[in-house]
Amino acid sequence: MPLISFEKLNKEREDIGEALLMNPRNAAAGAFKLQDSAEVARRGLDCYAYTYLSDSEQFKTHEESLLALKRWGFNISPTWRKCASIQDVFEYIRAWETKRFELPVNTDGIVIKINRFDQQRELGFTAKVPRWAIAFKFKAESAVTTLLGIEYNVGRTGAVTPVALLKPVLLAGTIVKRATLHNANEIERIGLRIGDTVFVEKGGEIIPKVMGFDPARRSADSQAIIYPSVCPSCGSVLVRQEGEEHIYWPNEKGCTPQLRARLEHFIQRKAMNLESLGEGKIELLYEKGLVRSPADFYDLSFESLFGLEKVITDPETGKVRRIGFKEKTVENILGALEKSKEIPFRQVLFALGIRYVGATVAEKLAAYFGTIDVLESATYEQLTNTPEIGGRIAQSVLAFFADPDYRQFVQRLRAAGLQLAESGEAVVQESDKLAGKTFVISGVFENFEREELKHKIEANGGKVLSGVSGKLNYLLAGEGMGPSKLEKARKLGVTLLSEQEFLDLIA
Repeated sequence: MPLISFEKLNKEREDIGEALLMNPRNAAAGAFKLQDSAEVARRGLDCYAYTYLSDSEQFKTHEESLLALKRWGFNISPTWRKCASIQDVFEYIRAWETKRFELPVNTDGIVIKINRFDQQRELGFTAKVPRWAIAFKFKAESAVTTLLGIEYNVGRTGAVTPVALLKPVLLAGTIVKRATLHNANEIERIGLRIGDTVFVEKGGEIIPKVMGFDPARRSADSQAIIYPSVCPSCGSVLVRQEGEEHIYWPNEKGCTPQLRARLEHFIQRKAMNLESLGEGKIELLYEKGLVRSPADFYDLSFESLFGLEKVITDPETGKVRRIGFKEKTVENILGALEKSKEIPFRQVLFALGIRYVGATVAEKLAAYFGTIDVLESATYEQLTNTPEIGGRIAQSVLAFFADPDYRQFVQRLRAAGLQLAESGEAVVQESDKLAGKTFVISGVFENFEREELKHKIEANGGKVLSGVSGKLNYLLAGEGMGPSKLEKARKLGVTLLSEQEFLDLIA
């Protein structure tokens, strides 16, 4: 949302006595949630095009694609610049640290990209981000306030996260009352005490965090922060595992905060995507005894949901809001539950909430083992032989499936009709000549696209990894392969294969 649109919108709200919007970023996000398209259009949103996408190569460089987009009439930010050296990049950063305040929109940083598309392809991606781009963030806006107390939150794995309770302060356009403190080590490192005057920043302009305190303003009556020794909800004693930063409450099956966090994890977008449910509704279902395990969601019916209601009063503002299950809400929830039975196995595996098995790890396990039954019977050796799966993850998976309660949980999901096997296009096996062998593909090849090579390797029993490691058998090297991959492969003693040598291997 351009600043001029934001200011106009707030002037209109002020004239009719409505609460002002805090910042353009939140105002833009809020506009997208509106159901009335005419109202969205009135908000004055705009769009900059930053990337050209195509199935075939139309341009050699990012610069060429931006110039073409501009010729075609797309809104391209005029702030970009091609740099010939890292010194040019630093000059650009220094210039925009002050010039950014002249822009028609808010910005919190700069993205530095490799210009040539062939080099972008060579560098590739990690599980989450491109290796050919990096963000430089401007120094975050900070504020000074008072630390009033500490609240201890418990996640689905029992990890205890301390949250700072602050005297309300305006920071980057929003009123901040709470900020993360990460863990006990961080509190000790900073040296915080209750009552301290603290410095608060917003990480990436989003998440408030306590960065330090002002020793000169520490009062004589400040209090030491003492981590709780037992869970205030279930009374279990805190434990700290070797090598872990977090302290845990181990009562994962009987601790209400952990059980509710597991339910919230199960419904999230990357898991079962039950968008009709939310934190408030889950709290109500939990209080009514309708849902204790995620499998209980699939036992819900129209009769058990319709008419449930809870009134919540905000302790600070006194405002009252109702959370209820009216007819349309119930229909939406039951429809979402039915649709979730089509969610692919990799997301179901992530939704199970196995410790250390995030969305990326779940995808790798699902691809490697194919079904929940094969994964459940896997040994430690088989798990650690899975590309990019280490001992800690393997032990966690083994512990999960060794627990009779969790095995019963999986059986209930099976009975409900969830996907517990990969349903992607099956690889047609040509041979088992590459069985047990792992490959990384790098560069450009004469007879194959890289995706074709991947299928060829899998069709002959091999596995394709995303990075060079000690578990790798072969680096399949094409023209213009990445020099860092080559150097690492040589250091680790990985065998290099040319395209012809690969063909000989499977002939």
